[in-house]
Amino acid sequence: MYLEAQRNNVLEHRFTFSELPGSFGQVRIFFISDLHRRLVAKEIVEQAKGRADLVVIGGDLREQGVPLERVAENLKRLREIGPLYFVWGNNDYEDDYHELDALLLDHKVTILANTRALFESGAGDKLLLMGVDDIGVGRDRLDLALEDCEEEGFRILVSHSPEIMHQLSGTERISLVLSGHTHGGQIRLLPSRRHMKGGVYTYGNTKLLLSNGYGTTLVPLRFRARPQTHVVILETKHSR
Repeated sequence: MYLEAQRNNVLEHRFTFSELPGSFGQVRIFFISDLHRRLVAKEIVEQAKGRADLVVIGGDLREQGVPLERVAENLKRLREIGPLYFVWGNNDYEDDYHELDALLLDHKVTILANTRALFESGAGDKLLLMGVDDIGVGRDRLDLALEDCEEEGFRILVSHSPEIMHQLSGTERISLVLSGHTHGGQIRLLPSRRHMKGGVYTYGNTKLLLSNGYGTTLVPLRFRARPQTHVVILETKHSR
């Protein structure tokens, strides 16, 4: 179980969306969540370099007792893959989160706290990367993130917790959601609705990519819930 928790897995996912403008070609995202106490292996960085345009950190970058120096080293390693975008997770608030906030800004990490980042293709088409603050501590405001999306465009939502899916009515025009938090159960003895296993789920017209996460919490052990990081490749249905 200890060895299982130390594995380095980079999974590749390809999604095609008719609503993704063809002018973007491929959109490539490296997604990692729930690092907790773990240091990102250089093996992960080498596998992901050159395969992603940007890096999304899906929360729980640290937990109580994790020194900021280790967080800084993780940010330095992940930046080798691409520019960094971050949403808050519940464990990120366990120590002084103002210190973490300052560190993220020092490392030029874009924090998506009920806001969006805008990307524009050469043809003027737009992609909106939205992020909500953590649901578990009651700081999520999906309404504010949606209000920040003044432009029309392809929409991706990042939420540490997949519970955000219960807030979507289907009218938000969000094509893809990236989440973590559940660790896939971490030590998965029986099926659990509360701790969903990592995978791809469909909710109406929205795809959810749920990650088992990279690190562990409470105990450095995993069983039937391998650690995961992800290269997510988005294409239009008309790009091939």
